[in-house]
Amino acid sequence: MRILKAFLVLALLSGSAAAVSAGYTPDFDRGVDVKQAIQAALEAAASAGGLLPELPGRQQEAGPVWVSMEKSDVGGLDGALFKAAPAAQNKRIVIYEFDADRVAELAAGMHRAYYRAPGFFAHDTLESALEDLKAPRPVPARAYAIDQAARVKELLPLVKEAPIVSAIASLSAFKNRGSRYATGVDASKWLQKEWAKLASGRPDVSVAPFKHAAFPQESVVLTLRGATEPDNVVVIGGHIDCVAGYGDTLAPGADDNASGASVTQEVARALIEGGYRPAKTIKFIGFAAEEAGLRGSADIAAAFRKDGVKVEGMLNLDMVNYKGSAKDIYFVTDNTSPDQNAFLGKLIDTYTEYTWGSFKCGYGCSDHASWTKNGYPASMAFESTFEQYNPSIHKPVDTLAQTGGRAEHAFKFARLGVAYAVELAK
Repeated sequence: MRILKAFLVLALLSGSAAAVSAGYTPDFDRGVDVKQAIQAALEAAASAGGLLPELPGRQQEAGPVWVSMEKSDVGGLDGALFKAAPAAQNKRIVIYEFDADRVAELAAGMHRAYYRAPGFFAHDTLESALEDLKAPRPVPARAYAIDQAARVKELLPLVKEAPIVSAIASLSAFKNRGSRYATGVDASKWLQKEWAKLASGRPDVSVAPFKHAAFPQESVVLTLRGATEPDNVVVIGGHIDCVAGYGDTLAPGADDNASGASVTQEVARALIEGGYRPAKTIKFIGFAAEEAGLRGSADIAAAFRKDGVKVEGMLNLDMVNYKGSAKDIYFVTDNTSPDQNAFLGKLIDTYTEYTWGSFKCGYGCSDHASWTKNGYPASMAFESTFEQYNPSIHKPVDTLAQTGGRAEHAFKFARLGVAYAVELAK
Protein backbone atom coordinates (compact mmCIF):
# COMPACT_ATOMS: atom_id res chain seq x y z
CA MET A 1 0.00 0.00 0.00
CA ARG A 2 2.87 2.40 0.77
CA ILE A 3 4.32 1.81 -2.68
CA LEU A 4 0.96 2.40 -4.35
CA LYS A 5 0.42 5.53 -2.27
CA ALA A 6 3.84 6.92 -3.22
CA PHE A 7 3.27 6.15 -6.90
CA LEU A 8 -0.12 7.85 -6.93
CA VAL A 9 1.05 10.95 -5.09
CA LEU A 10 4.04 11.44 -7.37
CA ALA A 11 2.03 10.84 -10.53
CA LEU A 12 -0.82 13.13 -9.52
CA LEU A 13 1.53 15.90 -8.39
CA SER A 14 3.47 15.67 -11.65
CA GLY A 15 0.35 16.10 -13.77
CA SER A 16 -2.27 17.99 -11.79
CA ALA A 17 -4.13 19.32 -14.84
CA ALA A 18 -4.85 15.86 -16.15
CA ALA A 19 -5.70 14.63 -12.65
CA VAL A 20 -8.37 17.28 -12.39
CA SER A 21 -9.74 16.27 -15.79
CA ALA A 22 -9.83 12.67 -14.60
CA GLY A 23 -12.14 13.83 -11.83
CA TYR A 24 -10.64 11.85 -8.92
CA THR A 25 -8.39 12.78 -5.99
CA PRO A 26 -7.58 9.93 -3.58
CA ASP A 27 -8.18 10.38 0.14
CA PHE A 28 -5.64 8.08 1.79
CA ASP A 29 -7.09 8.61 5.26
CA ARG A 30 -10.59 7.45 4.31
CA GLY A 31 -9.73 4.88 1.69
CA VAL A 32 -8.70 4.73 -1.96
CA ASP A 33 -10.68 3.60 -4.96
CA VAL A 34 -7.69 1.91 -6.56
CA LYS A 35 -9.18 1.65 -10.06
CA GLN A 36 -10.09 5.35 -10.19
CA ALA A 37 -6.83 6.38 -8.59
CA ILE A 38 -4.72 4.44 -11.08
CA GLN A 39 -6.71 5.90 -13.96
CA ALA A 40 -6.19 9.43 -12.64
CA ALA A 41 -2.48 8.78 -12.14
CA LEU A 42 -2.03 7.43 -15.65
CA GLU A 43 -3.85 10.38 -17.17
CA ALA A 44 -1.70 12.72 -15.12
CA ALA A 45 1.44 11.02 -16.36
CA ALA A 46 0.21 11.33 -19.94
CA SER A 47 -0.79 14.99 -19.76
CA ALA A 48 2.64 16.25 -20.74
CA GLY A 49 1.99 14.89 -24.22
CA GLY A 50 1.95 11.71 -26.21
CA LEU A 51 -0.60 9.07 -27.07
CA LEU A 52 -2.91 8.32 -24.17
CA PRO A 53 -2.21 4.92 -22.59
CA GLU A 54 -4.76 2.19 -22.15
CA LEU A 55 -6.88 3.26 -19.19
CA PRO A 56 -9.48 1.32 -17.18
CA GLY A 57 -12.92 2.49 -18.24
CA ARG A 58 -11.70 4.44 -21.26
CA GLN A 59 -12.22 2.91 -24.68
CA GLN A 60 -9.20 3.52 -26.87
CA GLU A 61 -9.24 3.77 -30.64
CA ALA A 62 -8.01 0.39 -31.83
CA GLY A 63 -8.62 -2.11 -34.56
CA PRO A 64 -10.04 -1.32 -37.98
CA VAL A 65 -11.51 1.91 -39.29
CA TRP A 66 -13.48 2.04 -42.53
CA VAL A 67 -12.82 5.03 -44.76
CA SER A 68 -15.08 6.27 -47.54
CA MET A 69 -13.51 8.49 -50.19
CA GLU A 70 -13.83 9.43 -53.84
CA LYS A 71 -12.41 6.88 -56.26
CA SER A 72 -10.77 9.63 -58.26
CA ASP A 73 -8.58 10.55 -55.27
CA VAL A 74 -7.05 7.12 -54.79
CA GLY A 75 -4.71 7.33 -57.79
CA GLY A 76 -2.89 10.38 -56.44
CA LEU A 77 -2.03 8.75 -53.12
CA ASP A 78 0.76 6.40 -52.05
CA GLY A 79 -0.33 2.91 -53.02
CA ALA A 80 1.31 1.52 -49.88
CA LEU A 81 -1.57 3.00 -47.89
CA PHE A 82 -3.97 0.56 -49.48
CA LYS A 83 -3.00 -2.94 -48.40
CA ALA A 84 -6.16 -4.72 -49.53
CA ALA A 85 -8.91 -4.49 -52.12
CA PRO A 86 -11.84 -2.15 -51.41
CA ALA A 87 -14.42 -3.40 -48.93
CA ALA A 88 -17.18 -1.91 -51.12
CA GLN A 89 -17.69 0.72 -53.80
CA ASN A 90 -20.06 2.32 -56.26
CA LYS A 91 -19.40 4.44 -59.32
CA ARG A 92 -18.08 7.37 -57.27
CA ILE A 93 -17.25 6.31 -53.70
CA VAL A 94 -14.92 3.56 -52.49
CA ILE A 95 -14.55 2.11 -48.98
CA TYR A 96 -11.28 0.79 -47.58
CA GLU A 97 -10.44 -0.82 -44.27
CA PHE A 98 -7.55 0.84 -42.42
CA ASP A 99 -5.71 0.26 -39.19
CA ALA A 100 -6.70 3.12 -36.90
CA ASP A 101 -3.07 4.19 -36.58
CA ARG A 102 -2.79 4.74 -40.33
CA VAL A 103 -5.73 7.08 -40.81
CA ALA A 104 -3.50 10.04 -39.96
CA GLU A 105 -1.13 8.98 -42.75
CA LEU A 106 -4.03 8.97 -45.17
CA ALA A 107 -5.03 12.48 -44.09
CA ALA A 108 -1.46 13.70 -44.53
CA GLY A 109 -1.32 12.10 -47.98
CA MET A 110 -4.60 13.78 -49.00
CA HIS A 111 -3.22 17.14 -47.93
CA ARG A 112 0.01 16.66 -49.89
CA ALA A 113 -1.74 15.42 -53.02
CA TYR A 114 -4.89 17.55 -53.11
CA TYR A 115 -4.30 20.37 -50.60
CA ARG A 116 -7.39 19.44 -48.65
CA ALA A 117 -7.96 17.44 -45.52
CA PRO A 118 -9.27 15.18 -44.47
CA GLY A 119 -11.09 14.55 -47.77
CA PHE A 120 -12.75 11.40 -46.45
CA PHE A 121 -15.12 10.07 -43.80
CA ALA A 122 -13.83 7.60 -41.20
CA HIS A 123 -16.23 5.12 -39.61
CA ASP A 124 -16.14 2.77 -36.64
CA THR A 125 -18.04 0.06 -38.52
CA LEU A 126 -18.39 -1.17 -42.08
CA GLU A 127 -22.16 -0.85 -41.71
CA SER A 128 -21.80 2.87 -41.08
CA ALA A 129 -19.40 3.30 -44.00
CA LEU A 130 -21.79 1.54 -46.38
CA GLU A 131 -24.30 4.33 -45.76
CA ASP A 132 -21.97 6.61 -47.73
CA LEU A 133 -22.64 4.56 -50.87
CA LYS A 134 -26.29 5.55 -50.75
CA ALA A 135 -27.74 8.76 -52.13
CA PRO A 136 -27.45 11.53 -49.52
CA ARG A 137 -30.53 12.47 -47.58
CA PRO A 138 -32.26 15.36 -49.33
CA VAL A 139 -32.03 18.81 -47.78
CA PRO A 140 -35.40 20.55 -48.18
CA ALA A 141 -35.47 23.85 -50.02
CA ARG A 142 -36.52 26.82 -47.96
CA ALA A 143 -36.92 30.59 -48.13
CA TYR A 144 -35.11 32.87 -45.69
CA ALA A 145 -36.30 36.26 -44.45
CA ILE A 146 -34.05 39.02 -43.15
CA ASP A 147 -36.06 41.14 -40.72
CA GLN A 148 -34.11 41.47 -37.47
CA ALA A 149 -32.12 44.58 -38.36
CA ALA A 150 -32.61 46.39 -35.06
CA ARG A 151 -31.39 43.45 -32.96
CA VAL A 152 -28.50 42.56 -35.27
CA LYS A 153 -27.23 46.15 -35.36
CA GLU A 154 -27.46 46.31 -31.57
CA LEU A 155 -25.33 43.18 -31.15
CA LEU A 156 -22.70 43.63 -33.87
CA PRO A 157 -20.72 46.29 -31.95
CA LEU A 158 -20.21 43.75 -29.15
CA VAL A 159 -18.05 41.59 -31.43
CA LYS A 160 -14.39 42.25 -30.60
CA GLU A 161 -11.10 41.16 -32.12
CA ALA A 162 -9.18 40.90 -28.84
CA PRO A 163 -11.08 37.88 -27.43
CA ILE A 164 -10.57 36.04 -30.71
CA VAL A 165 -6.82 36.71 -30.56
CA SER A 166 -6.70 35.54 -26.94
CA ALA A 167 -8.53 32.29 -27.68
CA ILE A 168 -6.39 31.52 -30.74
CA ALA A 169 -3.24 32.14 -28.68
CA SER A 170 -4.40 29.83 -25.89
CA LEU A 171 -5.46 26.99 -28.18
CA SER A 172 -2.33 27.18 -30.32
CA ALA A 173 -0.15 27.04 -27.18
CA PHE A 174 -0.90 23.32 -26.80
CA LYS A 175 1.77 21.11 -28.37
CA ASN A 176 -0.95 19.77 -30.62
CA ARG A 177 -4.67 19.15 -30.35
CA GLY A 178 -4.76 15.72 -31.98
CA SER A 179 -7.86 13.73 -31.08
CA ARG A 180 -5.86 10.75 -29.76
CA TYR A 181 -3.26 12.68 -27.79
CA ALA A 182 -3.21 13.93 -24.21
CA THR A 183 -2.71 17.54 -25.28
CA GLY A 184 -5.75 17.23 -27.55
CA VAL A 185 -7.78 16.06 -24.56
CA ASP A 186 -6.37 18.90 -22.47
CA ALA A 187 -7.33 21.45 -25.15
CA SER A 188 -10.89 20.20 -25.13
CA LYS A 189 -11.01 20.44 -21.33
CA TRP A 190 -9.62 23.97 -21.48
CA LEU A 191 -12.30 25.00 -23.96
CA GLN A 192 -15.03 23.50 -21.78
CA LYS A 193 -13.87 25.62 -18.86
CA GLU A 194 -13.71 28.79 -20.97
CA TRP A 195 -17.19 28.24 -22.32
CA ALA A 196 -18.49 27.49 -18.83
CA LYS A 197 -17.38 31.01 -17.85
CA LEU A 198 -19.62 32.40 -20.60
CA ALA A 199 -22.56 30.44 -19.23
CA SER A 200 -22.15 31.72 -15.67
CA GLY A 201 -25.24 33.54 -14.44
CA ARG A 202 -27.42 32.49 -17.36
CA PRO A 203 -29.74 29.56 -16.48
CA ASP A 204 -30.65 29.26 -20.17
CA VAL A 205 -27.00 28.65 -21.12
CA SER A 206 -25.22 25.36 -20.44
CA VAL A 207 -21.96 23.68 -21.45
CA ALA A 208 -21.32 19.96 -21.75
CA PRO A 209 -18.84 17.61 -23.43
CA PHE A 210 -19.94 15.25 -26.17
CA LYS A 211 -18.00 12.05 -25.55
CA HIS A 212 -16.93 9.85 -28.46
CA ALA A 213 -16.55 6.10 -28.23
CA ALA A 214 -13.56 5.66 -30.52
CA PHE A 215 -11.16 8.40 -29.37
CA PRO A 216 -10.54 10.29 -26.12
CA GLN A 217 -10.89 13.91 -27.25
CA GLU A 218 -14.34 15.30 -26.48
CA SER A 219 -16.36 17.73 -28.55
CA VAL A 220 -17.61 20.76 -26.63
CA VAL A 221 -21.22 22.01 -26.79
CA LEU A 222 -22.51 25.34 -25.47
CA THR A 223 -26.32 25.49 -25.60
CA LEU A 224 -28.25 28.76 -25.61
CA ARG A 225 -31.75 27.45 -25.04
CA GLY A 226 -34.57 28.88 -27.12
CA ALA A 227 -37.27 30.79 -25.26
CA THR A 228 -40.29 29.73 -27.32
CA GLU A 229 -39.14 27.05 -29.81
CA PRO A 230 -36.41 25.18 -27.89
CA ASP A 231 -36.76 22.01 -29.98
CA ASN A 232 -35.67 23.86 -33.14
CA VAL A 233 -31.89 24.16 -33.25
CA VAL A 234 -29.31 26.35 -35.00
CA VAL A 235 -25.73 25.00 -35.00
CA ILE A 236 -22.56 27.09 -35.27
CA GLY A 237 -19.20 25.38 -34.91
CA GLY A 238 -15.67 24.60 -35.95
CA HIS A 239 -13.23 21.81 -35.18
CA ILE A 240 -10.79 22.02 -32.28
CA ASP A 241 -8.25 19.36 -33.32
CA CYS A 242 -5.19 19.99 -35.47
CA VAL A 243 -2.32 18.09 -37.07
CA ALA A 244 1.06 18.66 -38.67
CA GLY A 245 1.84 15.59 -40.72
CA TYR A 246 1.01 12.66 -38.45
CA GLY A 247 2.08 11.46 -35.04
CA ASP A 248 2.64 13.35 -31.80
CA THR A 249 4.22 16.34 -33.57
CA LEU A 250 4.29 20.07 -32.90
CA ALA A 251 1.07 21.39 -34.41
CA PRO A 252 -0.08 24.83 -33.17
CA GLY A 253 -2.99 24.90 -35.63
CA ALA A 254 -3.63 28.62 -35.14
CA ASP A 255 -5.53 29.05 -38.40
CA ASP A 256 -6.55 25.40 -38.86
CA ASN A 257 -8.56 25.56 -36.76
CA ALA A 258 -8.09 27.53 -33.57
CA SER A 259 -9.43 30.43 -35.64
CA GLY A 260 -12.79 28.79 -36.35
CA ALA A 261 -13.21 27.54 -32.78
CA SER A 262 -12.32 30.99 -31.45
CA VAL A 263 -14.81 32.73 -33.73
CA THR A 264 -17.47 30.25 -32.59
CA GLN A 265 -16.66 31.28 -29.02
CA GLU A 266 -16.78 34.98 -29.87
CA VAL A 267 -20.23 34.71 -31.47
CA ALA A 268 -21.48 33.01 -28.31
CA ARG A 269 -19.80 35.59 -26.08
CA ALA A 270 -21.29 38.56 -27.97
CA LEU A 271 -24.80 37.12 -27.91
CA ILE A 272 -24.65 36.25 -24.22
CA GLU A 273 -23.08 39.58 -23.23
CA GLY A 274 -25.79 41.36 -25.22
CA GLY A 275 -28.50 39.57 -23.26
CA TYR A 276 -29.80 37.92 -26.40
CA ARG A 277 -32.55 35.34 -25.83
CA PRO A 278 -33.39 33.53 -29.07
CA ALA A 279 -36.72 31.92 -29.85
CA LYS A 280 -34.91 28.79 -31.12
CA THR A 281 -32.04 27.00 -29.43
CA ILE A 282 -28.51 27.76 -30.62
CA LYS A 283 -25.77 25.16 -30.12
CA PHE A 284 -22.16 26.28 -30.42
CA ILE A 285 -19.92 23.25 -30.98
CA GLY A 286 -16.19 22.68 -30.97
CA PHE A 287 -15.87 19.46 -32.97
CA ALA A 288 -13.31 16.81 -32.07
CA ALA A 289 -11.43 14.70 -34.63
CA GLU A 290 -12.23 16.56 -37.84
CA GLU A 291 -8.73 15.88 -39.17
CA ALA A 292 -9.24 12.15 -38.52
CA GLY A 293 -12.12 11.86 -40.97
CA LEU A 294 -14.85 14.21 -39.67
CA ARG A 295 -15.44 11.78 -36.82
CA GLY A 296 -16.63 14.22 -34.16
CA SER A 297 -19.17 16.03 -36.32
CA ALA A 298 -20.30 12.72 -37.85
CA ASP A 299 -21.10 11.34 -34.39
CA ILE A 300 -23.01 14.45 -33.36
CA ALA A 301 -24.96 14.96 -36.59
CA ALA A 302 -25.94 11.28 -36.65
CA ALA A 303 -27.04 11.48 -33.00
CA PHE A 304 -29.17 14.53 -33.80
CA ARG A 305 -30.82 12.72 -36.70
CA LYS A 306 -31.42 9.60 -34.61
CA ASP A 307 -33.03 11.70 -31.88
CA GLY A 308 -35.19 13.59 -34.38
CA VAL A 309 -33.63 16.97 -33.65
CA LYS A 310 -34.88 19.65 -36.04
CA VAL A 311 -31.82 21.56 -37.20
CA GLU A 312 -32.73 24.86 -38.84
CA GLY A 313 -29.23 25.29 -40.19
CA MET A 314 -25.54 24.66 -39.55
CA LEU A 315 -22.67 27.11 -40.11
CA ASN A 316 -19.18 25.58 -40.22
CA LEU A 317 -16.17 27.81 -39.50
CA ASP A 318 -12.93 26.16 -40.62
CA MET A 319 -9.90 28.42 -41.32
CA VAL A 320 -11.01 32.04 -41.12
CA ASN A 321 -7.98 34.18 -40.24
CA TYR A 322 -5.82 34.31 -43.40
CA LYS A 323 -6.88 36.71 -46.14
CA GLY A 324 -5.35 35.07 -49.17
CA SER A 325 -7.84 36.29 -51.79
CA ALA A 326 -9.40 39.54 -52.94
CA LYS A 327 -12.79 39.02 -51.33
CA ASP A 328 -13.46 38.75 -47.64
CA ILE A 329 -15.56 35.61 -47.14
CA TYR A 330 -15.99 32.57 -49.39
CA PHE A 331 -18.65 29.87 -49.26
CA VAL A 332 -18.23 26.24 -50.27
CA THR A 333 -20.81 25.31 -52.92
CA ASP A 334 -20.58 21.51 -52.89
CA ASN A 335 -22.03 19.37 -50.11
CA THR A 336 -23.78 22.46 -48.75
CA SER A 337 -27.22 24.09 -48.96
CA PRO A 338 -27.55 26.50 -51.91
CA ASP A 339 -30.46 28.27 -50.21
CA GLN A 340 -28.57 28.82 -46.98
CA ASN A 341 -25.44 29.91 -48.85
CA ALA A 342 -27.49 32.56 -50.62
CA PHE A 343 -28.99 33.62 -47.28
CA LEU A 344 -25.50 34.06 -45.82
CA GLY A 345 -24.49 36.16 -48.81
CA LYS A 346 -27.52 38.39 -48.26
CA LEU A 347 -26.60 38.75 -44.60
CA ILE A 348 -23.16 39.99 -45.62
CA ASP A 349 -24.70 42.46 -48.10
CA THR A 350 -27.26 43.66 -45.56
CA TYR A 351 -25.20 44.04 -42.40
CA THR A 352 -21.57 44.48 -43.46
CA GLU A 353 -19.35 46.14 -46.02
CA TYR A 354 -17.61 42.85 -46.82
CA THR A 355 -17.40 41.10 -50.18
CA TRP A 356 -17.97 37.40 -50.75
CA GLY A 357 -17.45 34.65 -53.28
CA SER A 358 -17.64 30.86 -53.61
CA PHE A 359 -15.69 27.75 -54.60
CA LYS A 360 -15.84 23.95 -54.55
CA CYS A 361 -14.02 22.05 -51.81
CA GLY A 362 -14.50 18.35 -52.59
CA TYR A 363 -15.65 15.21 -50.81
CA GLY A 364 -15.30 15.07 -47.03
CA CYS A 365 -13.88 18.59 -47.02
CA SER A 366 -14.86 19.65 -43.51
CA ASP A 367 -17.50 19.25 -40.80
CA HIS A 368 -20.37 20.78 -42.79
CA ALA A 369 -20.36 17.59 -44.89
CA SER A 370 -21.44 15.53 -41.86
CA TRP A 371 -24.55 17.67 -41.44
CA THR A 372 -25.40 17.73 -45.15
CA LYS A 373 -25.08 13.93 -45.23
CA ASN A 374 -27.67 13.71 -42.48
CA GLY A 375 -30.17 15.88 -44.36
CA TYR A 376 -29.55 19.18 -42.58
CA PRO A 377 -28.95 22.55 -44.33
CA ALA A 378 -25.27 23.35 -43.82
CA SER A 379 -22.78 25.92 -45.07
CA MET A 380 -19.07 26.53 -44.72
CA ALA A 381 -17.58 30.02 -44.53
CA PHE A 382 -13.89 30.11 -45.48
CA GLU A 383 -11.00 32.55 -45.53
CA SER A 384 -10.13 32.55 -49.27
CA THR A 385 -10.49 30.66 -52.49
CA PHE A 386 -9.41 27.03 -52.39
CA GLU A 387 -6.22 27.82 -54.31
CA GLN A 388 -5.15 30.70 -52.07
CA TYR A 389 -5.70 29.50 -48.52
CA ASN A 390 -3.06 29.70 -45.79
CA PRO A 391 0.09 27.83 -46.95
CA SER A 392 1.21 27.30 -43.33
CA ILE A 393 -1.56 24.92 -42.28
CA HIS A 394 -0.66 21.37 -41.19
CA LYS A 395 2.83 22.60 -40.36
CA PRO A 396 4.58 23.68 -37.14
CA VAL A 397 4.53 27.25 -38.49
CA ASP A 398 0.73 27.58 -38.39
CA THR A 399 1.00 30.13 -35.60
CA LEU A 400 -0.73 33.37 -34.71
CA ALA A 401 2.47 35.17 -35.70
CA GLN A 402 1.73 34.26 -39.33
CA THR A 403 -1.18 36.73 -39.20
CA GLY A 404 0.78 39.38 -37.34
CA GLY A 405 -0.66 38.38 -33.98
CA ARG A 406 -4.02 39.70 -35.14
CA ALA A 407 -7.47 38.34 -35.92
CA GLU A 408 -8.66 41.05 -38.30
CA HIS A 409 -9.90 38.58 -40.87
CA ALA A 410 -11.53 36.26 -38.33
CA PHE A 411 -13.37 39.26 -36.87
CA LYS A 412 -15.42 39.47 -40.08
CA PHE A 413 -16.62 35.90 -39.66
CA ALA A 414 -17.66 36.57 -36.07
CA ARG A 415 -19.86 39.45 -37.22
CA LEU A 416 -21.41 37.22 -39.88
CA GLY A 417 -22.00 34.54 -37.23
CA VAL A 418 -23.91 36.96 -35.02
CA ALA A 419 -26.14 38.04 -37.92
CA TYR A 420 -26.72 34.40 -38.89
CA ALA A 421 -27.66 33.39 -35.36
CA VAL A 422 -30.11 36.24 -34.82
CA GLU A 423 -31.82 35.97 -38.21
CA LEU A 424 -32.14 32.17 -38.09
CA ALA A 425 -32.94 31.62 -34.39
CA LYS A 426 -35.73 34.23 -34.28
